[in-house]
Amino acid sequence: MANYRRYYVPGGSYFFTVVLADRRSDALVRHVDHLRTAFRVVMRDFPFEMPAVVIMPDHLHCIWTLPPGDAAYPQRWRRIKAGFSRCVGDLLPPSASRLRQGERGVWQRRYWEHALRDEQDFLRHVDYIHRNPLKHGLVSCVAHWPLSSFHRYVAAGIYPPDWCGVDGGEPACGAWAE
Repeated sequence: MANYRRYYVPGGSYFFTVVLADRRSDALVRHVDHLRTAFRVVMRDFPFEMPAVVIMPDHLHCIWTLPPGDAAYPQRWRRIKAGFSRCVGDLLPPSASRLRQGERGVWQRRYWEHALRDEQDFLRHVDYIHRNPLKHGLVSCVAHWPLSSFHRYVAAGIYPPDWCGVDGGEPACGAWAE
């Protein structure tokens, strides 16, 4: 088995991709309230900021900024995954190895993490997160995807409502309509 090495930066910002075991599932959007609850509970007990997030049917992307001196993101992810899994049950029958490890058939075991190096890296990943529903063909304009922090950025005046992030950030779709 591979020996995965994680990069820990106390108080750092990280980009994450977390994926369901069944890539055909839409459980994250179907059970988004359970996912939100799992995040709220963990954020209450183990605080962190989440400046950007998008929830897709079978995966999610987000950026976390941890408190000074804290680099314990694996424990947070373990608790979020477990909280969501308890609420939705198995999406796939768990394999024998998953059962031995006390795991359910909900999430892929691993997740992608990237320690953000600087402000430009941070902003590039925020744009990637917000463009993701468009990239996957779920919407024709990023503003049409409801499960994204994009709307928070529009409200703060960071993005225009018709921003799509295509061709260097030039709007590529019509004005946002609710």
